[in-house]
Amino acid sequence: EIFDQRVCQLGEGPLWHPLRGELYWCDIESDLILGPDGFEVACDQRPSALGWVDEDRLFVTTDQALRVLNLRDQSWVTLMDLEDEIAETRTNDGRADPWGGFWVSTMLRDMSAPVGRIYRFFEGELQVVVEGLSCPNAICFDQSRARAFYADSMTSEIRTLNLDPDTGWPTGEDYEVFAVVEGRDAPDGAITDAEGNLWNAEWGPGRLTCYDPDGAVIAQHQFPARQLTCPAADPDTGDLYLTSAAVGRRDPKPEDGQTFRLPNAGTFLPEPQVLL
Repeated sequence: EIFDQRVCQLGEGPLWHPLRGELYWCDIESDLILGPDGFEVACDQRPSALGWVDEDRLFVTTDQALRVLNLRDQSWVTLMDLEDEIAETRTNDGRADPWGGFWVSTMLRDMSAPVGRIYRFFEGELQVVVEGLSCPNAICFDQSRARAFYADSMTSEIRTLNLDPDTGWPTGEDYEVFAVVEGRDAPDGAITDAEGNLWNAEWGPGRLTCYDPDGAVIAQHQFPARQLTCPAADPDTGDLYLTSAAVGRRDPKPEDGQTFRLPNAGTFLPEPQVLL
C-alpha cells in the first residue's frame, strides 16, 4: 500500500526512528530529508542515508560529508568531510552497525568506473572497509554480529564479509557471494530481520526479495514502483517501508518515486543507535 504519495526523484536511506516511532527518508536528487505529516528539510548537499543519534538528532550522510541534523530546530552540524577532494563522487547507501558505528558507501555519480568504497565511521574515525565498487548498496548486518552484507549493484551480487563479533571489524579482505539477482535487475538497499533473513529492494522489477541466512529465496513481493531503493522496518508492528525512485524513467508511472508500506512483513529489531 502507498505510505506517502510525495514523488522522490531518488528516494533512499529510510530509517524507522525507534524513539520517535516515525519514518524518515531522503530524496537524494532533490536535496531533501522527508518525514511524517509532510515533514521536509532542505540540505545544501544531497543526503543519502540516515541513522539515529538520540530522540532529536539524525546522523546524515551527504554528498561529501558526515553530518547531524537536529529535528527540533532543523540545524546542522558537520562531523567530518568525506571524499570532499573528489568532485565526481557522492555518498550512497549506509546503515548503523550493532557496535554503534555507521557504514557508508561512495560512488562515482555516473557509475562509470569501480572506484566506489565502503567506509566505517566508528569512535570518531573513518576507515575504508571495501574498495573497487561501481554502485555499492545493501549494507546491513546479521543478528549474530558475524557477517556484514553489501552489494555492487552493477554486478547483481550481494556479498558477505566475516566480522569480529566483538569489534565489528572485518576479519579478512575476501568476500563471499551470498546471492545473485538474476537477469539485468539490480540489488539495491537491504535490511535483516530477527530470524536472520535478508530483505533486498530490487531496482528494475519493482520487487522486494527475502533471502534466508544461506541465500535462498523464501519470499518475493511486487510493488507498483519499478525502481525500489531501500527498506526500513517498524519493529513494533513488523511493517516494512520501501522507498523508490522516479529518476531516469522515460515512461513514468504515478507510483514511481512514492514510498510504500508492506504490513506485517516479519519480525524485526530496532535499528542500532549511532554513537558519536
